[in-house]
Amino acid sequence: LSAATMENVAIFDSPGKGRGLKTTKELWAGDVIFSEASLAAVVFDSLAERICHSCFRRQDKLQRCGQCKFAHYCDRTCQRAGWAEHKQECGAIKAYGKIPNENIRLVARIMWRLDKEGSIVSDMQLTTLEELEDHIADMQDEEMQEFKVDIHNFLDYWPRNMVRLNIYTHLYGLLSISPQLYAYAQLCHSFTQIMCNGFTVSDQRGLQAVGVGLFPNLCLVNHDCWPNCTVILNHGNQSAVNTMFHSQRRIELRSLGKIEEGQELTIAYVDYLNKSEERQRLLKTQYFFDCTCEHCKNHTKDDLKLGGKEVDGVKPSEEQVKEATDYCFEMLEKMDKSRLNGDYHEVVKICEGCIEKTEPVLADTHIYLLRMWSTLSEVKAYLQFFEDASDYARKMVEGYTKLYHPNNAALGMAAMRAGVNHWQAGQIEIGHGMVCKAYAILMVTHGPTHPITKDLEAMRMQTEMELRMFKQNEYVYHSMREAALKNKPMSMMHEPSSMEEGIKNLFHRRK
Repeated sequence: LSAATMENVAIFDSPGKGRGLKTTKELWAGDVIFSEASLAAVVFDSLAERICHSCFRRQDKLQRCGQCKFAHYCDRTCQRAGWAEHKQECGAIKAYGKIPNENIRLVARIMWRLDKEGSIVSDMQLTTLEELEDHIADMQDEEMQEFKVDIHNFLDYWPRNMVRLNIYTHLYGLLSISPQLYAYAQLCHSFTQIMCNGFTVSDQRGLQAVGVGLFPNLCLVNHDCWPNCTVILNHGNQSAVNTMFHSQRRIELRSLGKIEEGQELTIAYVDYLNKSEERQRLLKTQYFFDCTCEHCKNHTKDDLKLGGKEVDGVKPSEEQVKEATDYCFEMLEKMDKSRLNGDYHEVVKICEGCIEKTEPVLADTHIYLLRMWSTLSEVKAYLQFFEDASDYARKMVEGYTKLYHPNNAALGMAAMRAGVNHWQAGQIEIGHGMVCKAYAILMVTHGPTHPITKDLEAMRMQTEMELRMFKQNEYVYHSMREAALKNKPMSMMHEPSSMEEGIKNLFHRRK
């Protein structure tokens, strides 16, 4: 399917949801339904010096903009590619004398672009910013107060000679209010529209949320807890010598399986690993709607997510399960604090103590136990206890497999981690199996050209070669493996930290 057009989709009225998108042709797993460049995007304040402001890749050494001293880029190529978005921002930051927060920077970038190009910036754009929901009526007083502070700071930051606010003040004559008040109301409306529809932008490996952008067409895709599509960020390519081969940073909406013609396209706004009650709470408080999907109505798999362990047909009592669940939750909070402080030996101590106490009682799909196993596999690998890490990673993947959609990206990423852990532990057969499982999933969710899929392809070829060698002569294999480990052909995981956890929500929300 062509990723360059919107011919595969149509807007329609989705029952109980408002506007939605449906497919106009039959789709298969891994099909790119459409791709869309951002109207604008910004790097998070906390990562402004570690992420390229043009391609959103994480780099060890970045070059700083010589004018505003704020924007950072991989090199001159990225700086040139990002100049159209940064040009007016650069002058505004210099005039303002300080760095506005990410919300203000995003709104300003969008308004600068709309001033220059109008409300439709591409012939593939299906909706305008004005048509997006703002949810002002649904917001809590505290949240509205935060917006008001941002708007006040925005007015100080925004150059006085810019067109958009002048238009607002000239339109006030239609209403019996002051031009300043009318401009403020319009700005408030625009601010909340942008903030309520911002999409989380990830780094090049898809492992960490690094920024927020606005993708108008993506905003038309409704939520389902068990969706038929997924969204990934393609960072584009600005490295080719010939600029003709450069490509933009864009999102791709990809099909997770067969979708019939005329069927609604859906994505998951929140992680399915939450219980239906918690998903509904998150969706109501963050996205202002009540989820009525089949999985929420039927509480599908909720019994597995906080259930007890069945042994020979015998289950623990509800009281035992509740006691173990509460204890696990308490230990998770302690573990997060130690992880944040970088005290990994304490993390191991807390997790192992908790697992020893709760594993005999809780089901192997219990979401708190899965978090413990996930954390332990990561920390143990970092501390180079590879056999332990592989054991916990395998349990995590087995649990995820029973809960997630078979083509869920989180399951693919977990299988990839488990594959590396088993390889590091010298368990090449399981390691190769896990890498192959991850590769099959990420070919659907990310596609063959995504950097993480390319990494997996290299791992798959290496583990396949090692597995053949292992079957021919175990002694030779282990000797060569020892030498290979010294060269570290497969990189270890980054230092574990709760500050760099995976992407929890698809759309960006205030903390």
